[in-house]
Amino acid sequence: MVNKEVATGQEAVRILVVDDEQDLVWALQHSLRDDGYEVFIACDGVEALAMARRHRPDLIILDIVMPRLDGVSVCRILRRDPALGAVPIMFLTVRGDIESRVTGLNQGSDDYLVKPFDMLELKAHVRALLRRRQRSPVPGLDQDSTVVLGPLALDLRSRQVHVGEKIMSLTPIEFDLLHYLMSHSGEVFSSQALIQAVWGYALNTANSSLVRWHIKNLRAKLEADPAHPVLIRTVPRHGYILPRDI
Repeated sequence: MVNKEVATGQEAVRILVVDDEQDLVWALQHSLRDDGYEVFIACDGVEALAMARRHRPDLIILDIVMPRLDGVSVCRILRRDPALGAVPIMFLTVRGDIESRVTGLNQGSDDYLVKPFDMLELKAHVRALLRRRQRSPVPGLDQDSTVVLGPLALDLRSRQVHVGEKIMSLTPIEFDLLHYLMSHSGEVFSSQALIQAVWGYALNTANSSLVRWHIKNLRAKLEADPAHPVLIRTVPRHGYILPRDI
């Protein structure tokens, strides 16, 4: 059955699948095509970069361990590319490979799935990532605007944040997460609440470690002392808050 979200008479949503496991690539390609997506494939990191630049995908599903160029390096290069830096990236990782998973999140990936995974679970993550990309990055605000809170000034056009005199570039998910917290300053959000609001996932369909690692990366960019944060604070057993009086 064709996915109504992508079969609206507009150009098909493009997904790049990158993995050196041929059987997995074949299964993903055919399953996603059945849902109406246009799917491109690559079997290593070098080919992935070439395909991404040629086809400008709307989403990249990227294995971490690959020949010639690993997925983390591909993610790092893509995030520095002005034309591709905002494309959502979902990593595929083997169970127990925590170090690679964390490194990938630190380099700017939006999400990850652990192999083996259920195809329905992958498709749910794909739909959520695409919905987040298709949303206006800052609903209800002019793109020339700047959101200001204390020492933070979030530039909605450049997707950068000014912290006092410093300017920091943010990954797409870091930008969306910070904007949500700044727009709801003074409120406490659990990891699962942020996964629903920022990532667009249904309750309990994504790992809360996603939020923890992206908060960690934001603190590394924003806080004078990330080990003792004063901007994005943790409320024990409740979640995270960006106070109004920072």
